[in-house]
Amino acid sequence: MKNESIVYLNGEFVPKSEARVPVEDRGFLFGDAVYEATPAYRGEPFLLDRHLARLSRGLAALRIDYEVGAMPEIHRRLIAENGLGGAPFSFVYVQVTRGVAPRGHAFPREPVPPTVYGFASPAVRPPRSRWEEGYAAVTVPDRRWGRVDVKVTSLVANVLAQQAAADAGVEDAILVRDGMALEGTHNNLFAVFDGAVTTSPASNYILHGITRGFVLERAEGLGIPVDERAIPVEELREADEVFFAGTTSEIRPTVEVDGRPVGTGRVGPVTRRLFDDFLEMTGGSGES
Repeated sequence: MKNESIVYLNGEFVPKSEARVPVEDRGFLFGDAVYEATPAYRGEPFLLDRHLARLSRGLAALRIDYEVGAMPEIHRRLIAENGLGGAPFSFVYVQVTRGVAPRGHAFPREPVPPTVYGFASPAVRPPRSRWEEGYAAVTVPDRRWGRVDVKVTSLVANVLAQQAAADAGVEDAILVRDGMALEGTHNNLFAVFDGAVTTSPASNYILHGITRGFVLERAEGLGIPVDERAIPVEELREADEVFFAGTTSEIRPTVEVDGRPVGTGRVGPVTRRLFDDFLEMTGGSGES
């Protein structure tokens, strides 16, 4: 196959069409696995140490025996093998399952080697003109499990929420639990009130996003007030600005929620300042 991508599977770099995982893999049967997606700019993984630290925490939470020491080389090799060394924006996905064993809810009685899979892919940043138009979101109930801070592959609740957004013709879904707007389906949620960047506190109800943490650090460095607190969904509707942050979303402005304009209905100054700073920190130009 022409220009077929190269993936990593259990110690080997192989063409994607040749990669095979047994049907009794627990990742396939149960979603018994964790994953990580790391952005790369011009071939260099961004904040890789933080992503791998989170992967290690997830492995420990699920009690999957795998050390991430080989992961930096796997990431760089995947980028190189797929010709992404010069790509303005790409990402590497890695997944570790508990391994292959006869189906049973408890862990295998005898330890089995984990299944380790990875791939690299170009990422697309929309033209700056599209970014300046802003995006829209809808609120949906949060039906995920109680350990959202663990980045597991069982994402059906996220899939259904994102499909609700697609059905509504918008880009994002805001997950709401007990009246609080928590985050998106694959990115963290931020709102701006009177110039302060506000986001849900790190807990078991949100993913502790790497980009989230970086944005908070950069906001403080720029002298922008930061407030980590729960955001009632009714208060969100009164926000001056709303945006999402994530590995492939980067910083994405939201100008409409549930059909209502956010603030002036235009991209706000705090969101724009943070995105311009993000581009400068990652060496980007605003265009992929």
